[in-house]
Amino acid sequence: MPTAETAPRGIQDTMFNVFMARALYAVTSLGIPDLLSDGPRSCRTLADKTGVRADSLHQVLRAVASTDVLRTVPAHGTVAGTGGTDKDGDGQAYALTPIGETLCTGHPSGTRDMVLTLQGPIWDALTVLPQRLATERTGTEIALGLPWFDYLRQRPDKGAAFDRMMIAVHGDEPEAVARAYDFSWAEHVTDVGGGVGTLLLSVLREHPHLSGVLFDLPEGTEHARDYIEASGMADRCGTDSGSFFDAVPPGSDAYLLSHILHNCDEDSCLRILRSCAAAMSPRSRLLIVEMVLPSGDEPHPGKVLDLAMVTLTTGRERTAQEYEALLARAGLRLREVVPTASAVSVLEAVLETA
Repeated sequence: MPTAETAPRGIQDTMFNVFMARALYAVTSLGIPDLLSDGPRSCRTLADKTGVRADSLHQVLRAVASTDVLRTVPAHGTVAGTGGTDKDGDGQAYALTPIGETLCTGHPSGTRDMVLTLQGPIWDALTVLPQRLATERTGTEIALGLPWFDYLRQRPDKGAAFDRMMIAVHGDEPEAVARAYDFSWAEHVTDVGGGVGTLLLSVLREHPHLSGVLFDLPEGTEHARDYIEASGMADRCGTDSGSFFDAVPPGSDAYLLSHILHNCDEDSCLRILRSCAAAMSPRSRLLIVEMVLPSGDEPHPGKVLDLAMVTLTTGRERTAQEYEALLARAGLRLREVVPTASAVSVLEAVLETA
């Protein structure tokens, strides 16, 4: 137990971690990882190239180097012509570690976009969380003037960065879902609101007997066609366009609904679920891919994601019991919750009459 003069260590750690997150954001937004991509550079050189104060930058880089993103090397090891020893770095230069390389522009992990998005517009929305809790307006409406997805649509660069961030956050999920759920009973799969088709293509790749259709808004399916073609699976995977609020294509055995419901308020969820139910046959199964919260107080990544939901959207993460109740209101019955090797689970639902 803490003494009367000491704040609890867990609370201290949580509060002070924000300093390192902001330091990492500053380093990334200044483009320092890109500047170090061809070799170490001194703090003075980095400051000159980014237009900041060398002494202040040194304080930030020294802290970030303790997180295994950067490492210090003797200043004489810098890239030729980029400066040597300088008083602001105690004769040191900075180099990227393998982890730091993920912060370079274009890295396939999407880590740079994760940092810039979480600590950019999402941070702006998070700072008004107390006001968000007192109103029906979301954090982005208060801080940025628009609902989150409208903001992304009006700023294509931010929208593209957010899409790449999803790779960084959810990149392990498609393969985990494809391996965890038994699709042997099905022949045809429709991915409802499936984006570019990452999940659907993983399922088709893991289960060669399946064919599939990606269903999304017209602008989404146009992008998805290129992605599907590049995957070499166009002979097994087609596209269809429309709004899942209006209708979903009938005729599939399995309907995938991945990371859709958690973005929506309850009324919107019911509209989507009823559209899916209307398309389903007694044989069909609806496969909802979401993080399923535990009912107790134990830590879970979904609880952190739920903070993003309450900040950015009118949606929420849910427990299995909450999903069961939601599905029942849409005429569906929860049959099973299948865990995966990632943070998400697959909730299998059928028609209530099936």
